[in-house]
Amino acid sequence: MWLFTQYGFFSVVCARDLSGKTKGVDLNTFMVRARSRQHLESLQSRCAELSGFEIADTKDTDYRYRLVVPKTVWEQVASALTAEIDYGNFKSRAYETSGDKHYVNALHDVWEVMHRLQH
Repeated sequence: MWLFTQYGFFSVVCARDLSGKTKGVDLNTFMVRARSRQHLESLQSRCAELSGFEIADTKDTDYRYRLVVPKTVWEQVASALTAEIDYGNFKSRAYETSGDKHYVNALHDVWEVMHRLQH
């Protein structure tokens, strides 16, 4: 799942099964990945449920920054993010919250690309 929030952009996927029991994924553990450490730090500041988890810096992966959390924790975070929506313009709120012009410019780029799908 790609998730664009007022705190940043995240890619949320099942973590790899490191137990060796399967060759797939761990359905009970999620990796919350980000291109910007600041995005994960902002999310941790907003969501106390994430405060105890260390941000991993993985220089050799496609998403450099990661949090590995139980699925139940992510469900609480996603619910809280949904409950706090009180704005009518997402990109404007993202700028108000983050002050990050690069992130908001990227949001405009994504909006434009996805707009092309509309018939």
